[in-house]
Amino acid sequence: MANLKEIRTRITSVKTTRQVTSAMKMVSAAKLKKAQDAILQIRPYADKLSQLLSFLSSVLEDNEDSVYTVQRDPEKVLIVLVSSNRGLCGGFNSYVSKSAISLAKTKYLKQMKSGHLDFMVIGKQAGKVLRTYSIQANSEKNELFDDLTFENVLGVSKSIMNDFVDGKYDRVELVYNKFINAAIQEQVSEQFLPVLPAAVDLNSQTNVNYIFEPSLEYLVEELIPRSLAIQFYKALLNSHAAEHGARMTAMHKATDNATDLINELTLTFNKARQAAITNAILEVTNGSEALNG
Repeated sequence: MANLKEIRTRITSVKTTRQVTSAMKMVSAAKLKKAQDAILQIRPYADKLSQLLSFLSSVLEDNEDSVYTVQRDPEKVLIVLVSSNRGLCGGFNSYVSKSAISLAKTKYLKQMKSGHLDFMVIGKQAGKVLRTYSIQANSEKNELFDDLTFENVLGVSKSIMNDFVDGKYDRVELVYNKFINAAIQEQVSEQFLPVLPAAVDLNSQTNVNYIFEPSLEYLVEELIPRSLAIQFYKALLNSHAAEHGARMTAMHKATDNATDLINELTLTFNKARQAAITNAILEVTNGSEALNG
């Protein structure tokens, strides 16, 4: 059994760690409120805009395809992996990184083997995980989380769209953590480009013939880039809120574990102290009996 000084030192160390994890939990909780409000406010707008664009794309004629809806054989693929710049958030970064790697090794194995699969990383932690699998990211946009605004994100989303239009990539996939609540994050892999049209049942009686002003083609060409920029921004807001939720949960568990460990060490300390007192009494008693004898 460890001596009393060692146990006392360890108790002090664990108490200090508990103070740190408790403070980090409170900071993450405060940041989570702001991040959660941001994603909950934009989600209905982004989802409705995405539905509208999918419907508009689905009713276009084949020869009227937008440059963002053209389906090509995916010879060159880009996977945009969104993580966080900081750790201490449980399996948040490792899970989403493994999801991207799984996507690459299953759906895009041929492109990966031929060197036609690129990774764009947003968040330092994903880059670290990829390197453990001997995968090097082709570009990193970690600075986006330093000031996460639509204006800052717009430049990156436009660059990706331009690369698709220019033929640098035939398909772009987004992999990120979707915010469900503070304790739950869902790893999502979704096709960013080309835009997938919604399935339209032409025989359905609920379908309505709309008159578009200006023309349908003009609306699609104007709205698709805006919608894509919003969808990209929504993915980052999802990841940002999910990160703070994951960190708050991880720090809460760490604080509880530290409390349990302190209780165990205190019990061990009391047992060791009681044993030391008992030994001291026995030594005094034995010495007294030896003198009297």
